[in-house]
Amino acid sequence: MEFLPDDIARYAAVHTSPESDLLKQISRDTHAQVMMPRMLSGHVQGRFLAMISQFIKPKYILEIGTYTGYSAICLAEGLAPDGKLITIDVNEELESRVRIYFQKADLEAKVDYRIGDATKIIPTLDVMFDLVFIDADKENYSLYYDLVFDKVKIGGAILADNVLWSGKVTQTKMDKDTQALIEFNKKVYNDTRVEALLLPLRDGIMMLRKK
Repeated sequence: MEFLPDDIARYAAVHTSPESDLLKQISRDTHAQVMMPRMLSGHVQGRFLAMISQFIKPKYILEIGTYTGYSAICLAEGLAPDGKLITIDVNEELESRVRIYFQKADLEAKVDYRIGDATKIIPTLDVMFDLVFIDADKENYSLYYDLVFDKVKIGGAILADNVLWSGKVTQTKMDKDTQALIEFNKKVYNDTRVEALLLPLRDGIMMLRKK
């Protein structure tokens, strides 16, 4: 997942605005108590998500893949005063933990946290989103993209995480997740309805602007 040399990654982190005490706690807790902590966005990527949200000042954000809530709290930093973030995750075992973090972040009124199958929940959402963050099961990235596209405002942004997949997207031998990400990257690059920018930030973020 890490592409930069360790010394460069440390330098980048040192020169990136610090994360809050709560985000530090979530990171520590996740690494100590939750399976697959590498799924956490972390300091530098979290500050990127927060900054993008602050630039856009979205009224509605959709996040597909909550995990332990770190990225949702970062994205919520830029919400408009009357804004709402809808975040969806299939893992009900993490629900109580995540709700405590949202409570500590004073986001209970701004975050609509839903447990369930995103492919079934997204079609029921009757709002237009300014910002979408896709960070769930990789095989469904293209499906999530199709499901959310008409619910994104013109000029809105779609971000998709892990699109470099630890560099596996450049290899000839690949598993199903890698193949799905290659197909997703190709699909959005060739979609004339968006502008695409693949950022080699952490594990790769595909940034799309809807025309």
